[in-house]
Amino acid sequence: MRVHELAKELAISSKVLIEDLKVLGFEAKNHMSALDPKIVEKIRARKKEIHVDVSSKEKTSSDVKKNGVFKSEESIQPSETLKNAEKKATDSEKPILESPLSEPSSDKKNLEIALPMTVRDFAGKVGVSPNVVISKLIELGEMLGLNQFLTDQDMVSLLAGEYGFKIQFVSGGERASSQGSKDEEVEKPVHLTPRPPVVTFMGHVDHGKTSLLDQIRKTKLAERESGGITQHMGAYQVDLKRGGITFLDTPGHEAFTLMRARGAQVTDIVVLVIAADDGMMPQTLEALDHCRAAGVPIIVAINKMDRPGVTSDKVKRQLSEKNLLPEDWGGQTIVCEVSAKTGAGIDHLLEMILLQAEIMELKADSTLKARGIVIESELSKERGATATLLVRQGTFKVGDAVICGAVSGRIKALYDDQGKLIEKAGPSTPVELLGLSEVPEIGIELKVAKNEKIARQLAEKKKEELNAGAFISPKKVTLEDIFQQISEKRLKELRLILKADVQGSLEALHSCLANLKSEQVELKFIHDGVGEITENDVMLASASGAIIIGFHVKISVKTRDLAKKEGVDIRLYSIIYEIADHVKKALEGLLEPIESEVVVGHALVRQVFDLSKYGKIAGCGITDGKVLRSSKVRVIRNNDTVFEGMIQSLKRFKDEVKEVREGSECGIRLNSFEEIQEGDTLEFFDIEKTAQKL
Repeated sequence: MRVHELAKELAISSKVLIEDLKVLGFEAKNHMSALDPKIVEKIRARKKEIHVDVSSKEKTSSDVKKNGVFKSEESIQPSETLKNAEKKATDSEKPILESPLSEPSSDKKNLEIALPMTVRDFAGKVGVSPNVVISKLIELGEMLGLNQFLTDQDMVSLLAGEYGFKIQFVSGGERASSQGSKDEEVEKPVHLTPRPPVVTFMGHVDHGKTSLLDQIRKTKLAERESGGITQHMGAYQVDLKRGGITFLDTPGHEAFTLMRARGAQVTDIVVLVIAADDGMMPQTLEALDHCRAAGVPIIVAINKMDRPGVTSDKVKRQLSEKNLLPEDWGGQTIVCEVSAKTGAGIDHLLEMILLQAEIMELKADSTLKARGIVIESELSKERGATATLLVRQGTFKVGDAVICGAVSGRIKALYDDQGKLIEKAGPSTPVELLGLSEVPEIGIELKVAKNEKIARQLAEKKKEELNAGAFISPKKVTLEDIFQQISEKRLKELRLILKADVQGSLEALHSCLANLKSEQVELKFIHDGVGEITENDVMLASASGAIIIGFHVKISVKTRDLAKKEGVDIRLYSIIYEIADHVKKALEGLLEPIESEVVVGHALVRQVFDLSKYGKIAGCGITDGKVLRSSKVRVIRNNDTVFEGMIQSLKRFKDEVKEVREGSECGIRLNSFEEIQEGDTLEFFDIEKTAQKL
């Protein structure tokens, strides 16, 4: 039997049947694909089982309990909108939730639901037939009977949204069902077990954060980084005798403030690394502010104690001034003296970290639905979109369907911090995940979905919401729009397209360039993305008059040739400070120059000649400085300015001249001013323009 034949028998579309087969683990390429008889019988049995369950139990349980009063199913009066939605769902052959998601409704009614809830109860809540709900569940890959329980919030939200409802989930205590109480407990962290602490090394650039981590991991991580300075955030796990520790290695550049702040948001303990010889530096204070704002415990590691003549007193005194009194000075701040070069004090530092973790009693439930925070993401030709994830609860497994904002996918592979393939990852584990549809945003939650179809639907819904809320879509920016804004607001713009190797660098670029703003100049990001510079980027830059800035990215010969043809300026950088410096200079060039008045000379009007043909000519003597034919002039009478304008003619004897200097006489005719009088003073000045600085 072929797919289309079975679909016709089951009264569903071939497309829906193919999706259902995928959910059940069977692959069918198209409607003409042949099906194994065993698969056919299995599908028939599942379909028959559900319909028998519906028809038999509907007769014996025809009343629906609603608001404490039993009403017959026929008495439920759904609104016209719900009726239309029900009709559309039954008549259309398209899968559920495709068309409604294209135009998100803003007037959805709120509906409180406590999970778990039976299919029958849910149908009563939204005012549709249970058969319709069951049919839609099948389309979503869920085979549930009339009295079986709905437990997945994402799936319930999708179903309710189909009927014009926005779900608000409430406590399961409102339901008397013992099964409900049991299922509600699964969503709460009841199987708590100790988890490794997540530790972030923070501090000033080159104070030895990565080198300390090298000593702990016994690797040469710093040698792999550009210039020995961490370029991207990494997550690494270390197994010790007393337990494991997960380390986040955040960049120490001042421009990478945003990445370091993100590290503080996901960490349990911060190790503030301070070089004994330098003491506390600007980035040290900045990191300290982030830690305090996040309420994260701080352990101070005074590094470079191996250097001759170096003591920790200077750093401890600075710590005390910042209300971080060391323990040996009578305070409560743990301070460890270490050397990343020799390894001295490393064991004591690790002991203090584990001791602090024990005090905090860090625990997590590995049985819950898996959730984690994206701490890095990138796009490569070999592996596609990847995300570095720090697991917060539950366990991620290969094959799980996942959702991350507007991105969905199915986990194809998991890699640990050593680059080894693993099958699952539990709480506090850093893991690299493959199988996403796009590069996800950093700092947002990635979680397991019921199945891939629901994950995809949720991602599309989120994408529609983001597009609907966007002020201007980057893909729709045109020269006409930009020029109109300039003419209306009198703004000048520097338009940029940013491309970086990883999402973290992209965010750092945004953060760095956002500080280069002025009331007179608008810095406009036309587009940004992760990966190499493409021909599409060049064409967009050509259409919008933008400059392309690439950070640690490549460009093909074909793309470079297209850029040359289109006249698009592409700048490639490997150091973020150079980008900020060059963009700053470009912005300063777009600023309106500052105009200042420079007086070049004065003249006294000694006699006025009234020539009927030419008008009045002022016979003047230059008292100081000089007068230029191009100079502006101000007529001063009794200390008041009576005219300000331009010189129409400047003559020395009968000759037109460009300049007359001090001590000489000349004839001056002013432009549009005939009221010149003897005794007036003429002040000559030029307007000088100097470039503004940001």
